[in-house]
Amino acid sequence: MKIDLTDTTAGKVNKALVQGRRAIGTPAVGMVLTLVIVTDEENAYDALKAAEEASHEHPSRTLVVIKRVSRSPRDRTASRLDAEVRVGADAGSGETVILRLHGEVADHADSVVLPLLLPDAPVVVWWPVNAPLDPAKDPLGALAQRRVTDTYSSEQPVRELSARADAYTPGDTDLSWTRITPWRSMLAAALDQVVCEVKAVEVEGEEFNPSCELLAMWLADRLDVPVKRSLSAGPGLTAVRLATSEGAIALDRADGSLATLSIDGQPDRAVALKRRDTAELIAEELRRLDPDDTYASALRFGVERLNAPATEPVPEASAPEVSPKGEPVTHPAAAPEAAAEAPTTEAAPQERPPLKKRAKAT
Repeated sequence: MKIDLTDTTAGKVNKALVQGRRAIGTPAVGMVLTLVIVTDEENAYDALKAAEEASHEHPSRTLVVIKRVSRSPRDRTASRLDAEVRVGADAGSGETVILRLHGEVADHADSVVLPLLLPDAPVVVWWPVNAPLDPAKDPLGALAQRRVTDTYSSEQPVRELSARADAYTPGDTDLSWTRITPWRSMLAAALDQVVCEVKAVEVEGEEFNPSCELLAMWLADRLDVPVKRSLSAGPGLTAVRLATSEGAIALDRADGSLATLSIDGQPDRAVALKRRDTAELIAEELRRLDPDDTYASALRFGVERLNAPATEPVPEASAPEVSPKGEPVTHPAAAPEAAAEAPTTEAAPQERPPLKKRAKAT
């Protein structure tokens, strides 16, 4: 059932929700949370479709906030709220309200959303694209217990990861992190099968993929070993190789669907490691509403290494002084002084080896 409301208010939207529930014979509210999707008109359909599929696992009231850009200066000052209310089969296993904000009301979306939140239920805000740099300080993000962004949709993912680390607040998460959950589970299970010491790691994946970076950050943070980031044609993550004291461990996925787990001394095993769609990712994020401390630790560790200052270049040696006969001139008096000033060649060991930088953001 669909109800269209033009130039309406939040109070009228609430009344339409009650009328819709009564019309389909389900006056009771059996939803567990409120999912607020902040997007544009171009990406609204895909985001809403993913939310409806996820609602079969998490019945929720979905509020889609679309800020419409007015063309003329006069329209920019005129505020208007248009809404589309969906209940029943048109809204998955919950309720859906599509809010289109015109004019100045677009700058006060929180005042429109607040009266529509389910009472005494958690709130999750999801930005499929164009997420704010600090989600917790966003007016809509301040209403939520969980704030979901997607670094993969940004033009410069590594720079976006740095911004996410600087502004991290408990409750923030990223779908790029959710995408690597099966990889993390499989690698942890592989290490449980072998008693060994991990010496080095290589993470291979396509360029400009923040999931590859997050997996490398997580491994470097947890294993405290050097992590090499190498590029491939994709799709997405293609391989993780661990050099251990008992031989190599490799998880290789070349086609984006089926992976091969190789452990020295054991037969190779095929494991399902398909690339998941957005509906599966958002459903996983809705399963937990507490802060993800593992994500926070990996994010901060990686960004510290990515932002580590480059070492100072070694100055070029000046040309030796040459005598008129073409022989180099030495100064014996300066030799002891130079030897005293010469630095030692042995460097102090670092606590955690930095990740290898790439030329481009991935």
